[in-house]
Order: sequence, then C-alpha cells, then structure tokens
Amino acid sequence: MSRSTDTIAALATPVGTSAIAVVRASGPDCVALATAIFGPAPLLARVARHTDYRDLQGHLLDDVLVTFFQGPHSYTGEDSLEISSHGNPFIAQSILSDLLKRGCRVAEAGEFTRRAFLGGRMDLSQAEAVMDLIHARSERALAAANQQLRGSLGRHLGELTESLLLVLARIEAYIDFPDEDLPAEDRRIVADELDRVLRGTARLLATHHYGELLRDGIKTIIIGEPNAGKSSLLNRLVGRDRALVSAEPGTTRDFIEERIILGPHCLRLIDTAGLNPTPAALEKLGMEKTLERAAEADLFLWVLDATRPCPTLPAQVVNRLTPANTVVLFNKADLLPGEPAAALPLPGLPTIRISALTGDGLADLTDVVVRHADAFRQDQGEEIIAINARHADALRRARECLETARQKVATQGEVELLASDLRGALDAFGEIAGKIDNERMLDHLFKTFCIGK
Repeated sequence: MSRSTDTIAALATPVGTSAIAVVRASGPDCVALATAIFGPAPLLARVARHTDYRDLQGHLLDDVLVTFFQGPHSYTGEDSLEISSHGNPFIAQSILSDLLKRGCRVAEAGEFTRRAFLGGRMDLSQAEAVMDLIHARSERALAAANQQLRGSLGRHLGELTESLLLVLARIEAYIDFPDEDLPAEDRRIVADELDRVLRGTARLLATHHYGELLRDGIKTIIIGEPNAGKSSLLNRLVGRDRALVSAEPGTTRDFIEERIILGPHCLRLIDTAGLNPTPAALEKLGMEKTLERAAEADLFLWVLDATRPCPTLPAQVVNRLTPANTVVLFNKADLLPGEPAAALPLPGLPTIRISALTGDGLADLTDVVVRHADAFRQDQGEEIIAINARHADALRRARECLETARQKVATQGEVELLASDLRGALDAFGEIAGKIDNERMLDHLFKTFCIGK
C-alpha cells in the first residue's frame, strides 16, 4: 500500500443493523462527487447537510446527512466526505457501491489513518494510538490511548531528540576540525547530557509492561487448595456461572480464563486447578498448568478457606508471592463469625475477608486490586505513557547506542565513532514517531487496522 492520489471510500461503522451507518470518502474527487450526487450548491465545511442520496441511475437510496471536511483540516488532511444513512446494511452497501461506480476505490485496512500520517496530520505513535483507542478495554487503557493520540509520547521523545541533537552538534563541530580533541570540560558536558537522555530513555522503556497490561489485561491468577472457592469467586466476578462448582474437591482440572472490568482496569482472570499436596493423576496434570500460569502472572488472588488451616503452597508459587502482587482472600467468611482459622505463613500480604457465595467483601477486593494495578504504572508526571512492543524495541536499540557513546566519552574514544553512535540513537527515536522511510514497516503496522479507519 502506498501514498496515492486516488479517492478512497469505505464503510466506517460496523456491518449490521443499527440506527445509523457512516460511509467515508477521502481524496481529490470529493468536491466533484458531492456536486454530482447532491447538486451544485456547495457544501459548507464541517456543516452537516440533510439531503437525498440518489445513485447514478437517479434512484433514491436514502435521505442522509452529509458532512464535507476540507483539506488540510480533515482527519486525513485531504478533502473528505462522511455520509450518514439509516443503519440498514443494504442501504450503506448501496451507497458504497455507488461511490465505487463513480470512480472511488475501496480503502485498504488503515488507509485513512495512513494518509493522515503521511500527510503530516499525526506522527506514527499517534496513528498507533488510534488503534489503541478503538480497542481500549478499560478506563485506564482509554486514558492512555487518548493521551498518546494527543502527542504525549511524541513530546517526551521530542525532548530527548532535541537534547541528543545538541550533543551531536557539539561533537560534529570537532569532527569538522580534526586537529582539535574534545576538551575535558566539553566531555563532561556531553557525558552529563547523555546521562540525562539515558535516564529519560529508561523511564520510557519502563512503561512497556504497563502498556502490555493496558492492551491485553492484567493477568490475574486465582490460586488455592481444592474446594477453597476459587471457581465460585470466578463466577461471582464474571457475573455468571462460567465454571462448574461442586462440593467435591478438585472439580477444576484445567484453567478457565475470562476478561472482566474491575474498577478502571481490565483483568484477564484465570481460575486454576487446586493446589493439592497429594493429587491424583488427572489433578497433577491440572496443577502443572496452574504452575505454568503462575510463572507468568501479574497478580495473584490467593483464595483460602477461612474455616480451615492455611495449606502449603508449592515453592514455585510461594517464591512469586509478594505484597505488591498478591491479595489473600479469606473465603467463606459467612461461615465464620470470628477470626479465620488460617494463619498466613507469608507475613505482609494484604488480606480481605470475603464470601464468594454472598458477595460480601468484593467491594474491598475491588479497591485493593485497583491499588495493586495502578502500582504497575511508571511515573511520567501527570501523563500516562504506555509504550508498545515496537516502541520498546526501538528504545532498547537507542539505549544500546547511548550506552556505547557514553562509554566512548568516558574512555576518550574517537569523536567520529561517538557521532555514529548518537546518529544510531536518533534513528531509533525517529522510528517511533515515524520520521523514516520504511514502506514494509508501515504496511505491517497499518494492515492491523480495520477497514474504514
């Protein structure tokens, strides 16, 4: 897919019966299309007009609202039309088909946003934020996507890039005069500035894990002994009978995963097989899967039967439990008016009394889980920065170049090689914002977008 002067069109709303449907067109022929379809009266920019839509044969398809966006003040930076019809899929498809007969071509996945990027309406990190915004599953994910769409990541990168350019300018001044060596005072200034850029790079890199949690959900494992109430808790949090519940211990032999919204966060809630110290053969297979999931978990909900002594957990699980990633739930509190019988072998873990049967204590659980989840965020001031895997890869390469450059400054290395390292870091920063000419990378990125966006 490449930059084109074609006028493109696509359905911008999901296929299906709804109140309205929106067909979007963008490109140089939009004014001519509007004149041909809606008459010679000019469309006012950004003003919706109620009119009839008639196809090439003059057949009335629907009464619509049409809005004209004049470039460069449009989403793509080009002249654009948005046609809102009644949400009958047949009507929307008929309008799209008519636009194609009039010379438009079908937009490829992400082509509207790609044109916005290529036209300078947004940088590449903002374009990726559009996809994050569409797929945001929680309040925090939505906030992060909105801030990135408004340029938060680009601003942080711009500050680091500007600092690095000043350092490179200082270095290249000495390259132009090869008889001069970089004096000690200037080496100290360069070293201090590189240290500052390295710290900023590290702060951005530290947000990668939080970005994964926002996009995929916080991997939350429910662990405990058989019949402690893990599946009952899952059902209570999900709001339906997702897992089988029985008085017979060991009902869950495999893990069950569901996404839920808890407060402002999305959780990938995983109910696992009970950790039985003397498992049967089938139970043992289930426990092995539990241990595999525990090794990857972000958050643990350790469910204990409040009426029974605390069980012994496998060392692989115990070694992962900390006050920062674990909430202990004394379940069946409705059966125990006094203190729980279980005594925790791991001090310092936050504890809550709940009843998965009645729902008591779940409000407290929500509060504690939200605090734990918010702690994954790396402080970037008031802005939420949550980079993705592509950003992290570029930042790691930038960090490697900066560390190599810093070492050369410390050992009085050749300024030419130092400048090369700095250019490598600048190139890596540029990849994030998209100040590069990499057609294959852009193809890969935008093909994940939906048609019409």
